[in-house]
Amino acid sequence: MRTALRRLAATTLTALALAAPLGHPALAGAAPAGTAADHTQRADQSQQFVSLSVDSVTPGTVTTSSVPTVTVTGTIRNVGDRAVSDLQMRLQRGPMVATPTALRTVLTAGQDDFDTVGPFTRIRDRLDVGQSAGFTVALPLRSTESASLNIDEPGVYPLLVNVNGTPEYGGTARLDDARFLLPVLGVPRDPTVSDSDAGPVPPSTSDPVAVTLMWPLADRPRLAAGITGSADEKPRLVDDELAASLAQGGRLEQLVAAADFATGDDLDRDQRLRQSMCLAVDPDLLVTVDAMSRGYLVVDDPADPTGPAREGTGQAAATEWLGTLRQLASRMCVTALPYAQTDLTALHRVGDATLTARALSRPADLVDGLLGVTSVRGLTWPDSGVLDPAAAAELSGLGPTALLAANTVPDATGQPKVPLDGGNNGDPLYAALFDVSAATALAAVGATPQTPTFTPDAARYDLTEDSRTARLQDAIGAMTWEALTARSTGARMADAAPRSLLLVPPQQWTPDGDEARAVLSVTSTMLRSGLAVPRSVPEILDHPASPPPLRLTYPDQAVKDGAPATVADAAAASAPEIDALTETLVYDPQSTLTPDGFTGPLEADLLRAMSTSGRRDSDRSIATATAEQRVAQVRSALDRVYGSVTVLAPGGAYTLASEQSPLLFVARNDLPVGITVRLRLSAPDGMTITDIGDQQLPARGSRALQVPAQVTETGKMVVDVALTTVTGRELGEPTSVSVRSNSYGKLLAIITGCAGALLLLLAGRRLWHRFRGQPDPADEGYEGP
Repeated sequence: MRTALRRLAATTLTALALAAPLGHPALAGAAPAGTAADHTQRADQSQQFVSLSVDSVTPGTVTTSSVPTVTVTGTIRNVGDRAVSDLQMRLQRGPMVATPTALRTVLTAGQDDFDTVGPFTRIRDRLDVGQSAGFTVALPLRSTESASLNIDEPGVYPLLVNVNGTPEYGGTARLDDARFLLPVLGVPRDPTVSDSDAGPVPPSTSDPVAVTLMWPLADRPRLAAGITGSADEKPRLVDDELAASLAQGGRLEQLVAAADFATGDDLDRDQRLRQSMCLAVDPDLLVTVDAMSRGYLVVDDPADPTGPAREGTGQAAATEWLGTLRQLASRMCVTALPYAQTDLTALHRVGDATLTARALSRPADLVDGLLGVTSVRGLTWPDSGVLDPAAAAELSGLGPTALLAANTVPDATGQPKVPLDGGNNGDPLYAALFDVSAATALAAVGATPQTPTFTPDAARYDLTEDSRTARLQDAIGAMTWEALTARSTGARMADAAPRSLLLVPPQQWTPDGDEARAVLSVTSTMLRSGLAVPRSVPEILDHPASPPPLRLTYPDQAVKDGAPATVADAAAASAPEIDALTETLVYDPQSTLTPDGFTGPLEADLLRAMSTSGRRDSDRSIATATAEQRVAQVRSALDRVYGSVTVLAPGGAYTLASEQSPLLFVARNDLPVGITVRLRLSAPDGMTITDIGDQQLPARGSRALQVPAQVTETGKMVVDVALTTVTGRELGEPTSVSVRSNSYGKLLAIITGCAGALLLLLAGRRLWHRFRGQPDPADEGYEGP
């Protein structure tokens, strides 16, 4: 949408000038431009001839000590199909930004809104197809002797670089433009006037803003999925891109280095910047880097995580980066992000308590353990910046919690923390509201510009049309706007506390070192100049909340940017199985691998599958495919675990020595942790089997199981045997055992009974005769002498 708007003036004149020669008579009769829809129509029907890119703005932030002239350098490239001649440029300025919404919408305004214009400067006689040329255009901030930007008071001003030229076969037209914000923290002296009225104009510092800057350290999930924990195997990553990010000059290295330098004792002597900042660390990133520091493998195919792999190259970089981060974390605020930038709304849909704890409660302990600090608790920052009411209510079970969010509206007093409706267990749930305009602008900074989920539709446009320099200027302008814009006297009297400004870049932020240092520098400048005062995250969490409850809103965009329902449903199916498996494993104090350490990576994989990383890209299909692959690999891993525990039947037929001989089986466990199992047997007619209850199998070992049995029939019998978990989940492959019994069964019992009866009869007969003193006829012929 912004592309059409920004090219309105350039394309309108071009289309009219080229109508006859190019054979587009319909354009000649087109209605005058007036609406956004009309702008879009003209852009679609007109050809773009040149592309304009801003490379530098000097000064990027104007102060009372700055040079009094704004100089813009950049590059112009012929992207059309014909040469362009007589290229000229000029600077234009729009009115000072008066509302936070205008910080974004002014960048899509028409040319007429930039009504303060400078003279054209000729920059090139001719530019052939495919050629590029540098340009420089400058204009004084104010002057009584020549044209100027006419800026005489601090504020945030939109600037436009306009290029005119003459394409072959056409007339002179506006060909392109570039827009950006210029923050003016103070107006330098006008060198053309000696009068005191033209002296420097400093900003008002009577109503400073309380600044808090979150400094996120996160990355997309890198650990290969579907691999259980191990005490001796190297971790596996899906690629080795993180090694470059951690190495000198990499994204994560520069983020840490910039913060380390800016908050050092030499530069931040009064520690104001340090007090206002808080490192927000993704525990999944820390777990990955810590694993890399001990040596790791990179799989050849992410779809085959247990397949061929090569040695990773980032062990040294991971060790050094982790050491630098620990030093930085030891002297400033640190808080943990939800694990792997998990979509908390999807997590609520899964509804697994263990998975929720791993995503929200355990991260703080992970960060503390890996960095050697005590992180700030009680703050939950969803990557999307928004949360639906049901998921937010679940957070209240964590205790008093502040939700770092954008989908609520602050009350009239501007309190930084306000209570929300709902909540379980009676625990309070607050919203720590961040500046949406500044967050949107900060998200556009860096190599991978983003449009956050919470950005209003009116502020959404194609960020690729702007250069990195222009996007950085917009971010700095949005960061400083609140401090440069005075509140009304009534609002200031109603609230004695300073205004709050919570600056929140995206969690997976991609600035380079210069851009990161620029953001920190402007924050430091506001603090040193008196425009702002530091406010720490603990202060925000401790702020008393008196306003009435607010309700959360969940925009449609959040559904698009969230984890797919198919992934959440698959996670909901696997999570209970992982819980049950963990409970059936045996804790061994002599082993370094615990049951949770064995199954924990599978739970982490489910969280990584529900990550919002990559979900705001123009093509979400890659993130969706990766997520679906992860949950499928967790399913495969569970099947492998179940198949690693089995019962071994004796070869051939099993012969019972007697009717009460026990049955003997061997159960084998190939897992690196012990497991509790149950033996399930189906006894045929003529056999009774005693349940031997739960049995523990040692890690990577086997155990003979003796099952008492009683046979009442002779012959061959078949016994079906299987191992299960204590919850009944079948392990390994079931088997059948042939049992041969030599027992005579009922016949033996009858014969034995008859023999016994006969014996009793004969003994009774003898006793009868003896008691009567009569010789027993059976003794005839055996009388003594």
